[in-house]
Amino acid sequence: MNEPSSLAPVGVVGLGLMGSSIVAALLVAGHPVRAIAPIATEAPHAPERIGGQLRQCRDADLIGSTQLYLDALTVSEDYAALAGCELVIECVIEKQEIKSAVYQKITGAVSAECIIGSNTSAIPISELQKFVQIPARFLGIHWAEPAFMTRFLEITCGEQTDPVFAERVFQMAHGWGKEPTLLKKDIRGFITNRLMYAVYREIFHQIERGHATREDVDKAFRYDAGSWMTLMGIFRRMDYEGLKDYESILGRIFPQLSNRTDVPEIMQQMVREGARGVHNDRGLYSYEAGEGHQWDEAFARFNQEIHGLAAEYSAEKVKAYLQ
Repeated sequence: MNEPSSLAPVGVVGLGLMGSSIVAALLVAGHPVRAIAPIATEAPHAPERIGGQLRQCRDADLIGSTQLYLDALTVSEDYAALAGCELVIECVIEKQEIKSAVYQKITGAVSAECIIGSNTSAIPISELQKFVQIPARFLGIHWAEPAFMTRFLEITCGEQTDPVFAERVFQMAHGWGKEPTLLKKDIRGFITNRLMYAVYREIFHQIERGHATREDVDKAFRYDAGSWMTLMGIFRRMDYEGLKDYESILGRIFPQLSNRTDVPEIMQQMVREGARGVHNDRGLYSYEAGEGHQWDEAFARFNQEIHGLAAEYSAEKVKAYLQ
């Protein structure tokens, strides 16, 4: 744990759920954070939201006093506040025209040496960096929610990214308590989203054909994959199981998997109905009034516990156990 304000300032543009979560992660790591609210209505609520996230970090023994870290936060609507930042992370809506306008404002405020990153997981980095002055300093920095608890971070180079900047962020990420991946090729969806969307395609395929219920699918994930993924990951799980049967299993199963390319009707219906899951108690499951908030609180408690468990069973500690 670094003391607040012990490191160089970092900027974050966009203070929705993900943006504020990234702010909290950077504050906990010891950076002063200059947070920009491109939407005026975000600014008044940001300190309260970030304060709540810092309290979760305090409860997980990641920090002591939350106020010390909040004191290292500046929230503004003026991009000039980004002057002096060594890194600025954009976290706004996934629309290129909006991101392009944001990048113009960022580059107008920072030095030529400032690294600019995007939290996007939907738009190729090579497309976005065309909108940035000195595109060599632009790269993807993709976090997972909640950014202040998970050990995940995905760094992605675009076609014009200078590897020197990517390596610098990769080293910084270790100081943020992450175990980052570094993608030297810009592939759409990066690693984690490509994996998860392959799963989404298959589960919708099975549900629409009546082969399984939503509850069945969720239980299979929770009590099979959920029992080992944080420790092993996929390839080490295959090693653990011995590998010998995989050739015949993959040969039988792969041809049976869905290769559909359309959006499942179930998801189209959710969008038509304005369902936002736990955020408005309308989703793939039915919720009583206020039940979504209960899930939000449960997820916060779970993340505190899984954060500690992941740290206890890191690859380095597992090796130490074997010695």
